[in-house]
Amino acid sequence: MEYRLYNGECRMNTRGCCRRQANKLNSYDYFCDIPESENADNFVEVQFKNTRKGYYLNSNGFSLAKGDTVAVEANPGHDIGTVTMTGKLVALQMKRAHVRSEKEVYRVYRKARQTDIEKYEEAKSKEHDTMIRSRKIAEKLGLQMKIGDVEYQGDGSKAIFYYIADERVDFRQLIKDLAETFHVRIEMKQIGVRQEAARIGGTGPCGREMCCSGWLSGFSSVSTNSARIQDISLNPQKLAGQCAKLKCCLNYEEDTYTEAIKRFPSREIRLETVDNTYFHFKTDVFRNQITYSTDRNIIANPVNITSERACEVIRMNRLGEKPKSLSSEEETAQSQRTYNDILGENNLSRFDSQKRKKKRNRTGNQTGTPLS
Repeated sequence: MEYRLYNGECRMNTRGCCRRQANKLNSYDYFCDIPESENADNFVEVQFKNTRKGYYLNSNGFSLAKGDTVAVEANPGHDIGTVTMTGKLVALQMKRAHVRSEKEVYRVYRKARQTDIEKYEEAKSKEHDTMIRSRKIAEKLGLQMKIGDVEYQGDGSKAIFYYIADERVDFRQLIKDLAETFHVRIEMKQIGVRQEAARIGGTGPCGREMCCSGWLSGFSSVSTNSARIQDISLNPQKLAGQCAKLKCCLNYEEDTYTEAIKRFPSREIRLETVDNTYFHFKTDVFRNQITYSTDRNIIANPVNITSERACEVIRMNRLGEKPKSLSSEEETAQSQRTYNDILGENNLSRFDSQKRKKKRNRTGNQTGTPLS
């Protein structure tokens, strides 16, 4: 019996749509409570090692739920994977992955038997040793490539070698040597540094699991323009992730910042006052403030004003008017207010006199002199 959270309460769920699997890219079927979605489609999503997923036709009508281990059709033989999604949501995922016809989809053979799992575990136990030996073979052939991972098919008849290469590699001889050494069918699949980081996994600078290995299913292009929009320092060491590429999380809040910046005037507009000409220095989106400087290149005579005040000054300049100062009368009056430090919290030496008195008292007690 499975359980699911409803507004903080945990209730029973017989379909297991809330079950969290140990594999990466765990997904939640938010259609699982709809009665029509259970038999909406005969397709299921099956995940294999790391982030490799596939869509299979449940032509025999097995009662499958999330987390079930199944044997599926492969070319050649069969493979062993874990069901990660069932029902109506699978059709949407297939559309997103551009899987359009049943001809492109293999079938689900059966739920995995004990003999299937034993054979699968035996094949998986050879992956690390195969990767080390294949690296030595590639190095002996002088190929400029790195074999990052090896994945055996569930029946052990096929092995996928994931490699990284900066240039085009002729690995025809490598495939022959690998087939003669390991006696399996060989498939070479090139991946990028981001895919390698996703397969290895790790913890990001935020202290959480890396997005690419936890939930991110696709990689979008990231540019330094995302950092500029969010006023992030263009420090390559801080902007780069563990894959040495720009962090994927730079894209998460870019649209929010882009929408918020529309409320601010253009950074190229200069503000004219009676005494000076002010240039844009920085924008604080959270505080709705803009800092202007009298020098274009360095901070000089900085003035902080709101975006509304900046737009007001721009309208005045277009009408040929120049205010006495950038700050409005209310902002100027507020900045000139002084507060009495009654408790002395701003005095850095407020504890010095007490410390001297305590020290003098301790000294008097030790020497036996009377205390005043």
